[in-house]
Amino acid sequence: MKIRAAVLHEVSQPLIIEELDLDPPGAGEVLVQMKAAGLCHSDLSTMTGVRPRPRPMAIGHEAAGLVAELGPGVSDLEVGDHVVTTFTPNCGRCTPCRSGRPALCEPAFAANSAGTLLGGGRRLHLNGQDIHHQVGVSSFAEYAVMHTSSLVQVDKDLPLDEAALFGCAIITGVGAVINTAQVPAGASVAIVGLGGVGLSALLGAKLAGARRVVAIDLRDDKLALARQLGASDTFSAADEDCADLVREATGGGVDYAIEIAGTTPALELAWAITARGGTTVTAGLPPPTDRAAISPVQLVGEERTLKGSYAGSCVPARDIPHFVDLYRQGKLPVDRLLSQRLTLEQVNEGFDRLAAGDTVRQMVMFD
Repeated sequence: MKIRAAVLHEVSQPLIIEELDLDPPGAGEVLVQMKAAGLCHSDLSTMTGVRPRPRPMAIGHEAAGLVAELGPGVSDLEVGDHVVTTFTPNCGRCTPCRSGRPALCEPAFAANSAGTLLGGGRRLHLNGQDIHHQVGVSSFAEYAVMHTSSLVQVDKDLPLDEAALFGCAIITGVGAVINTAQVPAGASVAIVGLGGVGLSALLGAKLAGARRVVAIDLRDDKLALARQLGASDTFSAADEDCADLVREATGGGVDYAIEIAGTTPALELAWAITARGGTTVTAGLPPPTDRAAISPVQLVGEERTLKGSYAGSCVPARDIPHFVDLYRQGKLPVDRLLSQRLTLEQVNEGFDRLAAGDTVRQMVMFD
């Protein structure tokens, strides 16, 4: 079938909206009609070359839509189901999958790195040339073919622009707090970086029952939104004395510091404001060549913990329905993260705003 999709041909160049040929779903795959697709910094990092990926590539990974067709062997979904996409397909058989860590699936890592679906194929083509898939999703498109493990069914009465948030922003941010850090009630938490994922982490800290939630960012408007969402303290990362101010205000640092900004200075700041015996979690993805200055003496002598969090250490099939339930109960107001709704033709304008830090979460909407 013919579809329109946003394609990255060259690093640091605008996406091109092109008409592509999309193959029908193969074994274990599903055709999804896209309804909403979020703009994420992970997309931007791919577009700028910070996260090297093969090109040309159809971009997008956080989305929601309708099941339009089932490939052979798919029995866990039906045509018409509402689904959320995840960027962590999984085989269910490798050691990480069997250990309950599907985000670390080894065949999925290889497929995502190669720009293929989990089974190794590419279903998108332009004038006979294969187009790579972004992390098995490629959601800035009218339709997409995905492996069934890249999809989680959600209730049909959940608005699909809100549902899309759960595919990346929510599982990554809330998951970093709930699953990776395992923040207990009464702890103090700092969130460094207040984009869509960072503000999601702030909501996760409130959900966990943190007694104090410190929010840190470079932008005053993000700090103001963090206060509206429940932050007890806000600090500007532009202040040279930011780390000292946070340590002074919190009596020596926070129990848990969650870095979401995706830069090495942000990780070093998170480390600097973590209390003795505390835990620093990094869920951002800086350039792969970056190196952070972390003191081994502090790590040992202060019994510190430094943890990485990918996809919020989530099991999407378990955690997305759970987080949706919490949203419905009013305990996780994720709809507050939506900034603007765009057409596919406006996607480059949206990424310009994202790069400038002028937005939280924008959503491309499809008819």
